[in-house]
Amino acid sequence: MADERVAALRAAFPHTIPILAGFSFLGFAYGLYMRSAGFSAWYPIIMAFTIFAGSMEFVAVNLLLGPFAPLRALFLTLLVNARHVFYGISMLDVYSGVGAKKWYLVFGMCDESFSINLTADIPIGVDRGWFMFWVTALNQAYWVAGTTLGSVAGSVFDPTLPGIEFVMTSLFVVIFLEQWLKERNHVSAALGLGASLVCLALFGGDDFIIPSMAVILLVLTIIRPRLAGGREA
Repeated sequence: MADERVAALRAAFPHTIPILAGFSFLGFAYGLYMRSAGFSAWYPIIMAFTIFAGSMEFVAVNLLLGPFAPLRALFLTLLVNARHVFYGISMLDVYSGVGAKKWYLVFGMCDESFSINLTADIPIGVDRGWFMFWVTALNQAYWVAGTTLGSVAGSVFDPTLPGIEFVMTSLFVVIFLEQWLKERNHVSAALGLGASLVCLALFGGDDFIIPSMAVILLVLTIIRPRLAGGREA
């Protein structure tokens, strides 16, 4: 059993090396960001262990600092992480037959782990369940390690660095640009940008996120058959 786990770890690690670079940096920025917002070093570390949703962890900073609004937090979390519903559906067969490891695989599934576990060519003789487990565990370990380093650095040095709060904005800008370059049809990207600008004008900077994401989800659901047909063509 031990040899089986070690073999799976060795097979999984090379697939996660790019994630190591990205998660370490983003986790470090997140730890500093939490410290700059006035939170104890334990807050981001515990959140990295228990939430493990990078985008939502950044968003949660403002939720924790704002007035108590559990329903707003619930709906915002559902909207920000709605894509995981579709991830989960597509992974039902992939995660079948792996035993109790399935519970952690479901909890720890992020964009990167989903991509690797869905598409990786697992070497012959390597246990599929343990391979996916190590991919997920390594990716979370990178995030937790980066967050811990950022939290500790924020405890030693002055965490109120000018512009540190812009890291979340820059993250989403990079994600948007990557999707724009990958997509031949920019209808969905233009829709998201347009809906956000309209809702920003209507609802203001503090309340535009939920309405804009609701509009985007509704319109994309309506035009999805047309978008899918265009991609196939």
